[in-house]
Amino acid sequence: MTAALLGTGRRTPPGGSATALLELAARETVRERAGLLPGTVGPRPGPAPADPRPPLPAPAARRLTMLLAGRAEPAGGGRRSGGPDLAELLPQWLAAAGAHGYRAPAARLPALLDAARARTDLRADALAFAGPRALWLAALNPEWRFALRGGSASAPVDLDDARAVRSRWEEGLFAERVALLADLRRHDADAARALLAGTWPAERAEDRLVFLDTLRESLAAADEPFLDRALGDRSRTVRSTAAELLSALPGSALAGRMAARALACVHLDRVGPGPATGGAGIAVEAPHECDAGMRRDGVSPAPPAGHGERSWWLGQLVEAAPLGRWSERLGGRSPAEIVALPVADGWREDLHAAWARAAVRQRDVAWARALAGPPSAPMAEGPGDPARLLTVLPARERAAWAAAFVAAHGLSEAFRLLSTCAVPWSEELGGAVIDALEIARDAGGYPWSFSGVMGLAERCLDPARAGRLAPLAAHPEEPEPGGPGAGGYWAEAFQRLVATLTVRAAMAEELAGRAPEADGPRPVARPPAPGR
Repeated sequence: MTAALLGTGRRTPPGGSATALLELAARETVRERAGLLPGTVGPRPGPAPADPRPPLPAPAARRLTMLLAGRAEPAGGGRRSGGPDLAELLPQWLAAAGAHGYRAPAARLPALLDAARARTDLRADALAFAGPRALWLAALNPEWRFALRGGSASAPVDLDDARAVRSRWEEGLFAERVALLADLRRHDADAARALLAGTWPAERAEDRLVFLDTLRESLAAADEPFLDRALGDRSRTVRSTAAELLSALPGSALAGRMAARALACVHLDRVGPGPATGGAGIAVEAPHECDAGMRRDGVSPAPPAGHGERSWWLGQLVEAAPLGRWSERLGGRSPAEIVALPVADGWREDLHAAWARAAVRQRDVAWARALAGPPSAPMAEGPGDPARLLTVLPARERAAWAAAFVAAHGLSEAFRLLSTCAVPWSEELGGAVIDALEIARDAGGYPWSFSGVMGLAERCLDPARAGRLAPLAAHPEEPEPGGPGAGGYWAEAFQRLVATLTVRAAMAEELAGRAPEADGPRPVARPPAPGR
């Protein structure tokens, strides 16, 4: 060893030469290998569970292979490619395939698991489509263990068999227990709550938080006693989640206590004559302290940076108070009339933002509609978060509001609003977005200023809109006002949009079992690069 480390020029090796040293090392290596004992053969894994779902149609299976392997071709000059990005179409394809109830091809399961491992946004749909065989496969490969955190590879439990349910709950892996609790909650909410209560004190804090989150589905007054006990939990995050769930139950004792505190801070104030508000306004007296009762009910005493203590406490109280109590407190007015009242001493923004959070938490359509206001108003003047308020409105009304906003203000502030709307976009919303894109093009700017909206349009526009967009994908013959080459860049952006919609239409046909024509729609001619 010394000769090998120092070199044969400084230390004479056994045998007198480097060759003799290497031969000695080779003999020792053979002896060491020959002395190894054979490894113990482990049990063979059991067979993968059956998946009774029907197989994919052949064209759809070929499409899946393309999507799993596809990447957009890079375009010169840092621009996006003129063709569709197949990887970005994968989430939509997986959701559609799951809606049809198809079984994933066995040969594609490793690629599906790899894709879900790399992209968390794919996991739910990818694992649902991949089915029980993918979970069986994930148990054999440590790189795919993530799949077992969201589902169980074990056989499903008969939810009417109390002994089987108890056995899985007490002996199963964490993912199995989460899946069992969620399934049982949908099947028998009372039984699920009783199962959780039986082991609650022994669970880890992070597990208690996940289990508690399953109560959001089918939340009912019967959950109040359990949630009220959770208010005394040793974990702050568990206490906060329990308080949030209780405040979503308008009849709960916590909601009543929070309402009493919030109503004591807000009252009508006569501000003089005014036909719009009947001479009335709102006066606010925010809390001066966060007492022990408020802290137990989930009020966080320490405000984040940039917030004052009193406004922070007020917001939490109003957010947790049942919205139905405000009409009686403020003279029998409707939500729209209450929102229209002036608020004294600069408290309007804090009060309306808290009401907006309450509307989202309690899913109150009337309050969300009133607080969102007319779409003609600039977003900066709206209370709270208009995008979150829109999620409370019915899908059709949400799309109509977003369409009117785009028509009034263009696309510069519309991205988050558009992302809340159901896919595919309604005819009204799709038309408004296309018109706004055309206006932006005619104004002479560059399309990458609207790349986020363009990406949404590729995923959310009705594929039938491809014909409406085809003329916009043609390269302009006349130079347009604005930046050099902007027209050519816009043509490429619209070409990509048309190509993506064409592929989405073909995907829908394939999944429906109606393979498109062999040649498919004729693609739009790709324009030459600007400046060439």
